[in-house]
Parts: sequence; C-alpha cells; structure tokens
Amino acid sequence: MQFQQLQYFVAVAETRHFTRAAELVHVAQPSLSQQIKSLERELGADLFLRARGNITLTDAGEALLPLARRILADADTARHEVQELAQLRSGRVRLGATPSVCTGLLPDVLRAFHDRYPGIRLLIEEGGSHDLVRELARGALDLALVVLPLPTPSPALTTVELLREDLVVVSSPESPAPGGGRTVRIPDLEGARMVMFRYGYDLRELTVAACRAEGFEPDFAVEGGEMDAVLGFVRSGLGLAVVPRMVATRSGRGLRVTPLAPPGLHRTIALAHRSDVAPPRAARELQRMLLERCPVTGWG
Repeated sequence: MQFQQLQYFVAVAETRHFTRAAELVHVAQPSLSQQIKSLERELGADLFLRARGNITLTDAGEALLPLARRILADADTARHEVQELAQLRSGRVRLGATPSVCTGLLPDVLRAFHDRYPGIRLLIEEGGSHDLVRELARGALDLALVVLPLPTPSPALTTVELLREDLVVVSSPESPAPGGGRTVRIPDLEGARMVMFRYGYDLRELTVAACRAEGFEPDFAVEGGEMDAVLGFVRSGLGLAVVPRMVATRSGRGLRVTPLAPPGLHRTIALAHRSDVAPPRAARELQRMLLERCPVTGWG
C-alpha cells in the first residue's frame, strides 16, 4: 500500500468522480484509476461501486476512508514538523475553539504567541465541542479548546482542564433588570424573553438544561445566532442571554451584566489533543502558553 494510492482513494471518495479526483491531485485520470485498481488488488476488496455517473463506496471503502484520512493527516503533520526551522521561526498551529472562547480567551493569548513567534501561522477553526472533537480525531486539528464534559467521551483524546468560569446574564440597560436585583436566579428566567444560540452551541445546551432542571422551558425571543450576533440582539433589547463572564467582560459595552445567584452556572474549558500523536512543536509551545496564562480557578 502506497501513500500516493491513499491520496487518490480519498480524492475519489470525496469527489465521487474519477476525472474530478484526478484533477484535484494533478494526475492523469488513467493513472489514478490504475493506482486505485492496484490498491484494491492489494487489499483483496473493491473500494468503489462503479456505475455510469454514480460512484459510491463499498463497505470496504467506508471502512478504509477514515483510516486513510488519518494517515494522510498524520503525514501532513509530520511534514510540517520536519520543515519547521530552528527556534520556531516557521510552521503552523491548527487550533479549534468554541466561539465564546475565541471571543473571550484567545485574543490576548494569540497576540502574545504571535509577538513571540511571528513566523508561525495560526489557523483557527470555530465550532461546538462535538465538531472539534471529531476534527481532532481525524487529524484536522493539532489542539482544541473544548467544554467539559465532552458530548462523547473519547479515550483517543487527552484533555487538561484549563479554566473554570462563571456564567452571567447579559441584558440591555434600557430593559428591566432580570430578577429585579443585584443577582438573578435561574427560576427568575421563567417567562423572560431570551436570545438563544444556535443548535450545537455548548452554552445553549447548558442554559436549556438549567431551565428544565427548574421545571420550565425557556422562552426564546430569537434563536440561532453566533456569539457576536447574540450580544448584538441583547444590546438592541430583544431579550437577555446567558454568557461566560470573560465574554461579558471583554464585550460588555452597552450591556448590563448580572451575576447568577449561588450556586450559579459554571463551565470548564479544557485543552484537548490526540493521545496517539504528539502535537507539533509550535502547538506544544502554544499549549504551554495557554496553561501558564489560564490557571484552572482563574475565572471562577
């Protein structure tokens, strides 16, 4: 089995077309087809069902695809690791993070990292913890900042708690204060018009679960936004939202910030990477900086 054959196989699997796959990997279509057939002979199984205008994976192809993607991703990581120059003068870090972490925690840390290592490219992918875990597992990310507990615990990942932080309620200063006082309880949110994040947001699931634990369903004035959109809707007076304290601290202009009464709501942010592959040097340096700057209790 050759590395090039796996590249061709993944290209066909993703395009479902031999000619387009050949264009993608810059090889003549007959050569690509020949290499795929050679791979099938070596494995002793057909990888594709070939019909005019319709290319689909066989069971063997479905089984091989995630493994081939991981092998290619690992090889790509190894190539970048070897190509890094001394003293971290070049390279890249592929970092995934939830949108609220991108808004609140990362700007200062990434600025410090970039100032120290200006030759390192920072590739940031935003997503929910579930999506980030999947991207880590298939080798598309070096590190990810995720919310614990993970939606689907994975023994293939190593996680280190980075920080625990409070959640707070943000509202428009022109609207009545939630709870009518200096703090607000979860039951006080019953009947309140809320601005809610889209599905897949960890904050959405946490807030909805807290309301249901108190015996009521939250009332959404608007839902489906990302962090910046949610904060904008709250500023306009559409409703209130539950957000991390560090987001409210950084983006709180034009917002009333009200703490939740004890025991409140909290979340734990962890730094995750694959257990079977060490992150590249640049990623390990970013990992070190994050751990230094974010003591676990720093935002509680």
